[in-house]
Amino acid sequence: MRRVVVTGMAGITSLGDSWTEIEANLRGGRTGIRHMADWERFGDLNTRLGAPVEHFAIPAHYSRRMVRSMGRVALMSVRATEMALAAAGLLDDASIRDGRMGIAYGSSAGSMEPLRAFGQMLETGSMLGVTSTSYIQMMSHTSAVNVGLFFGLKGRVIPTSSACTSGSQAIGYAYEAIRFGRQEMMVAGGAEELSALDAAVFDTLFATSSKNDTPEHTPRPFDAARDGLVVGEGAATLILEEREHALARGASIHAEIIGFASNSDGAHVTQPEAATMATAMRLALADAGLPPTAIGYVNAHGTATDRGDIAETRATAEVLGRVPIASLKGHFGHTLGACGAIEAWLTIEMMRDGWFAPTANLENVDPNCGELDYLLDAGREMDVDTVMSNNFAFGGINTSLIFRRID
Repeated sequence: MRRVVVTGMAGITSLGDSWTEIEANLRGGRTGIRHMADWERFGDLNTRLGAPVEHFAIPAHYSRRMVRSMGRVALMSVRATEMALAAAGLLDDASIRDGRMGIAYGSSAGSMEPLRAFGQMLETGSMLGVTSTSYIQMMSHTSAVNVGLFFGLKGRVIPTSSACTSGSQAIGYAYEAIRFGRQEMMVAGGAEELSALDAAVFDTLFATSSKNDTPEHTPRPFDAARDGLVVGEGAATLILEEREHALARGASIHAEIIGFASNSDGAHVTQPEAATMATAMRLALADAGLPPTAIGYVNAHGTATDRGDIAETRATAEVLGRVPIASLKGHFGHTLGACGAIEAWLTIEMMRDGWFAPTANLENVDPNCGELDYLLDAGREMDVDTVMSNNFAFGGINTSLIFRRID
């Protein structure tokens, strides 16, 4: 089997677009959670909280022609990919445009604004606002398509639209495409744009936080006082390469992907199953050829929902024992289709630096959660060379990724 390495990483988050900036915010205990004043008009919506990327704007060098098929989610995907390709030293390399590079990219859905125009058409009969690019902006594979077009990629395209596992499935399927000899290089990642519609999806399930007056204290993954999740937005891209290809061109290697698994609960559309979560982790370990004791840290899905936190932590404890674990969603909110990619990127960065962020707002671990080593307070310095990043989505879709540090 061919080995797969990460040679470029970049992202866009509510706490910054570089690891230097994000790390400073994580160490400072700051979060991207905000009161969303413009959601006050939705009278039946319980939550007024989100984690917006307030600083994001269309880059000046993107022409109108280049962006006309892009909504916000595609724009963030393209920009994150541009930064990752630059970091990998491949942005201006002709090899990415001759078929050797493919793309696997996901989001829960496309942009919401065109959906409004189509909805008004059905309601009023008027096509005002419906354009030739409206569908391209709202389709679920808008990120994958627009990234491929923007950079002229001619390899395989693998769109992943599986809610909260969109980003992690994209990384996993990109890893497999290279591992099994189908591509030399892959763009892999996920993105999501913030919308009140996303909040409403979880609101109807009584799964959102309503601590609207104290955004700095929520969400609270694994905490006994948690009251639900907060939706966020962002994007992250990893550039994956076959190891010998990367070495031959003198690329910097940040980590190696050594294990991936994805499975399905096959039981309930929204209620997680600990047993199949555990199976996904075991399958990823088997793919990596590792015993459970090899995992030094787990980046948890950790959404701050009641059933989700309990099922996930019990499954993790069953498979890995009392492993160090934390969730980044207390800092960034639940970025849905982006979370798997953002969390993979930041997990690799933390592993390389030897410092792992705590779970924001976690003060008293719910006794119903699994017996694990939860990271609290100021985080922890750890010399860890193998980490796992897990995500779990609506429909009972489970993913587990394993990364190894490259010194």
